[in-house]
Amino acid sequence: MKPEPPLHADLLVAGAGLAGLYAALEAARRDARVILVTKGSLRSSNSYYAQGGVAAAIGVDDDPELHMADTLAAGRGLCDPDAVRVLVQEGPGRIRDLESHGVAFDRDQDGGLALGREGGHGRRRILHAGGSATGRHIAGALIERVLEEPRIRVMEHAAVLELMADGAACSGAWVLGHDELIAIPARMTLIATGGAGALYARTTNPPGALGDGIAIAQRAGAGITDMEFVQFHPTALAVGDRAFLISEAVRGEGAHLVDESGDRFMLAVHEDAELAPRDVVAREIQRRLAAGRASYLTLAHLDPAAVRDRFPNLVQGAQDAGLDLTRDLLPVSPASHYLMGGIETDLDGRSTLRGLYASGECAATGVHGANRLASNSLLECFVFSHRAVGAGLEGGAADLVDTTPPDRPLARAPLPELRRRMWAGAGPLRDADGLERLIDWLDRQPPSNPVAVARMIARSALAREESRGAHVRVDHPDEDPAFLHHLPCRLSTV
Repeated sequence: MKPEPPLHADLLVAGAGLAGLYAALEAARRDARVILVTKGSLRSSNSYYAQGGVAAAIGVDDDPELHMADTLAAGRGLCDPDAVRVLVQEGPGRIRDLESHGVAFDRDQDGGLALGREGGHGRRRILHAGGSATGRHIAGALIERVLEEPRIRVMEHAAVLELMADGAACSGAWVLGHDELIAIPARMTLIATGGAGALYARTTNPPGALGDGIAIAQRAGAGITDMEFVQFHPTALAVGDRAFLISEAVRGEGAHLVDESGDRFMLAVHEDAELAPRDVVAREIQRRLAAGRASYLTLAHLDPAAVRDRFPNLVQGAQDAGLDLTRDLLPVSPASHYLMGGIETDLDGRSTLRGLYASGECAATGVHGANRLASNSLLECFVFSHRAVGAGLEGGAADLVDTTPPDRPLARAPLPELRRRMWAGAGPLRDADGLERLIDWLDRQPPSNPVAVARMIARSALAREESRGAHVRVDHPDEDPAFLHHLPCRLSTV
């Protein structure tokens, strides 16, 4: 491929989810030149599908310290307390930023912000927009601002192939768009490409969520950590091929999980029943499935009119599957939903390479630990994108790295087989035999980003010989204090 003449940017953003969109706007506000690259369209990100909302301690009965305590409890001992403190303390300010960008959060009858409650939260602190279509509403408002901003250049349907890096610093990236290879030097480069849920056969993520940014960053020499911690959302509708997510917010509003007889099985599992942390609920439902027992979500005891008003897109999604959200028993099972690990960053979003930053689901900020608290993910996007842009634009730029263009893109991954094997070997319930078979198969595949990320997940899951948070080893069912630490991925895992 013949490289085209280079472009230049103060900030190069890879990814057009909420982390990338917000970072681009924050940089433009600081009069920086921004190039935003996305391999799909602006409206194809994982963020666009987010249902639940944004968690922030803004209620009259709430406090950042309470939010912090809930987050630390959900993380099972692996959260970075300093990162969590940044998240909860700066979160309310980022909510005000979103409102200034035109995000209209839902209001209650008195005109105040309507706050919901979700699993693991001790208070109502979940802001939502458009009922249960929060991601689409926030992304839509930010996309409008991005397209209006003359300092931001958007490159849709373009892929970052490799970083311009030398193992110590990064000064931009090689981008393939419309069959042209373009070098884009940048003062700072932000990876905001999202997670890797689409590596699994059953997922709530769009097909493009394959962990590309994580693979690219590791090939460049950036530190990667905590890849074994894949969160499986407990309540995806178990009808049809695609997993349709039934937001945790419905349980926050009183929905019950029941067995075939209509009995609430979570009452005997956790003191918070349906509002237990996600890992607890997902583990119980998966264990029931393994034993041949179905699990159902029911809203039949709630006011049908209120359900339709609060969750219009869920009503439609259930209807498309031939079910009535307001009265039917809804069969549910876990689906891959969120990656807690990723590119290792500090409190300002810096990776281990000078000039390279990461934010959003592709980043391991230390906020989520072994199990993400519901609705902290969107807040994390805004808080750490804001800090990354400030640090990157105010600090000195890395020296220009002289790298040659990549010869060609990596091989295409055998995605249908990969997804099937990932679910079987590194899914909600894992053991050494299944992980070793998966790794053996992955090691025999041609190099590709999805294979590299799948290998990181599988090898990290094999190395963590305990069950903690979202990582469940049936051959090591208990938490082990010897594993109360993070597991970095080595370059040999690519």
